[in-house]
Amino acid sequence: MAMRTLILLLPPLLGGCSVAKAVITAPIKAGEVIYDTATESQEEADTKRGRAIRKQEEQAERDAKRAEKARRKAEASPR
Repeated sequence: MAMRTLILLLPPLLGGCSVAKAVITAPIKAGEVIYDTATESQEEADTKRGRAIRKQEEQAERDAKRAEKARRKAEASPR
C-alpha cells in the first residue's frame, strides 16, 4: 500500500522540480536579456553603421537633385 501511494505521489513531486527550476533560473534569464539588450554585437554595429551611411547618401542625393533643380530654375527664369 505504501509503495502504491509513493508511485501515485511521485509524478506531482517531480513536476514541482521544473517549477523550482523555472523560479531559480528566472533571474539569470532576465539578466541575460538585459545584457543582450544593453550590449551590441559587432554584426549589429556594422549593420547600424551601414544603415546610417546609406541614409546619409540618400539625403545627399536628394539635396543634390534639389540643388540641380533650383539651378535649372534660376537659369531658365528671365531676369
